[in-house]
Amino acid sequence: MAHPEHPGSPGWTGPITQCPAKNKQEALTTDPDLPSSGPGEHSDAHSSQSSNSNMTTRELQAYWQNEKGRWKHVKLLFEISSARIEERTISKFVMYQIVVIQTGSFDSNKAVLERRYSDFEKLQKSLLKTFREEMEDVVFPKKHLTGNFSQEMICQRKLALKEYLGQLYAMRCVRRSREFVDFLTRPELREAFGCLRAGQYPRALELLVRVVPLQEKLTAHCPTAVVPALCAMLVCHRDLERPAEAFAAGERALRCLQAREGHRYYAPLLDAMVRLAYVLGKDFVSLQGRLEESQLRKPTHRGFTLKELTVREYLS
Repeated sequence: MAHPEHPGSPGWTGPITQCPAKNKQEALTTDPDLPSSGPGEHSDAHSSQSSNSNMTTRELQAYWQNEKGRWKHVKLLFEISSARIEERTISKFVMYQIVVIQTGSFDSNKAVLERRYSDFEKLQKSLLKTFREEMEDVVFPKKHLTGNFSQEMICQRKLALKEYLGQLYAMRCVRRSREFVDFLTRPELREAFGCLRAGQYPRALELLVRVVPLQEKLTAHCPTAVVPALCAMLVCHRDLERPAEAFAAGERALRCLQAREGHRYYAPLLDAMVRLAYVLGKDFVSLQGRLEESQLRKPTHRGFTLKELTVREYLS
């Protein structure tokens, strides 16, 4: 079942932000996920305000200081490192390898992914529907009827696609859009969640370990965006009987949900964390207390378990 809460989910109606036409490069927009952060339900904003009202002044100051750190723009560099020709039964195309690196420091979690020219073309058409005015000066490499597989053409296109991605990323509204985030993460996330549903946990984890760091960098302004993937990692590790790794993934997800008890993943995640903490001999009492407080504030009938929630992501 799709949900409009997460970038990449079929039901997410994004984009997260849109640029007014006045400033094409760096428009000052009002993010719907700030301060409630995340492409989530509007109820998340209300629950955030409600939970914040229970904090002391010092706790609030610490919380918002932490949130400001989360929103700091992460600068990424895009490279088209290589290309290869792939031949299938009825088709032949070029796969371009994209390397995404965080600038300013050593990035041990650089992302490596592959996309076809047709994937770039779909991205361009999709972005033009939403950001036509903002995209006026963006140069997209043209399609050619012949010569697409020559080394000269492939080299030219590698450089052009690198420049294209750089131009897109330079625009705040575009780099935060559903279309751009989907282009860079959705294929890997869809495959990962498909493997999870099939019980292929090692393969699902392999994909998630690759894509989650990139998803975190692209959606740093809305931390809840990465929660489904982190919860999927928890489920995979737990079902592979790796409780310590599962608990670590859950802690990362809980940090993303700080002061957002109304989020649909919050209670199922806490329930899973209570059980893991008990198995690991950790402090499960405080986690249980948080879960009970959340349930008192927002009583519900039997909800989904964490695994039931995760298997419903990326179904289409």
